[in-house]
Amino acid sequence: MDVVTRSPNPFFYLGNKTGILLIHGFTGSPAELRPLGIFLRNHGYTVYAPLLAGHGTTPEELKNTTWEDWWESVVKGYERLESQDMEQIFVIGHSMGGLLSFHLANRRAVAGVISLCTPIWLRDWRASFVPLLRFFIPYHRRSHPKEEHIESQIVPYDRTPLTSIMELNQLMKKVKAEIPQVQVPTLVVQSRHDETILPKSANYIYEQIASEQREISWYENSSHLITLDKERNQLFEEIHSFIVRFHLSDQ
Repeated sequence: MDVVTRSPNPFFYLGNKTGILLIHGFTGSPAELRPLGIFLRNHGYTVYAPLLAGHGTTPEELKNTTWEDWWESVVKGYERLESQDMEQIFVIGHSMGGLLSFHLANRRAVAGVISLCTPIWLRDWRASFVPLLRFFIPYHRRSHPKEEHIESQIVPYDRTPLTSIMELNQLMKKVKAEIPQVQVPTLVVQSRHDETILPKSANYIYEQIASEQREISWYENSSHLITLDKERNQLFEEIHSFIVRFHLSDQ
């Protein structure tokens, strides 16, 4: 049994020639993806979860980054896997990480995308007023902790810069327009009880992507942090099954 100290640091597991890039969400860290990373490592894959710029440090540092900086972290993560002579690379993105995964799939060679609770629309209606509110309220304070089985495994910020939410909005708008260009095999996963994004985002992604090999899967008893919630074992098995279907048969 793996005992892992909670940490926002990136992690890398060297395995076979199928690489898996794990991309965490907005204000999150690789900590929320570590159980999935360990699961995939135990199945023999090479796994890398980079830490996106401005994350895992302080809200002030996040405030000084843009979505292009987050994107650059993803590119560097992809290139690290590529440097290990991978025969193919799958990308798995949670929340904002899903947006960056689709952005990557349109610009690099990717064997498949697994999108976990990826936002096209946020649940909080105030997000659309951020360009104005940021001049009066520089930070949005984190109000409620998650359930203990989730809270105990994440490294959250206590407040979020509104300028960073504006950057997230810009990324959502850009990727929404790019979704119809995605042609690689795609698994869209969405929790029914997502408290952060509107679940109809998953329907939009599934309906708009160009890939003929696309699937959508709903989790009835999970929240936004689906990789740490009650149905995570079922989720991990579904992710593995998807990868097996599309990985190179000669490995």
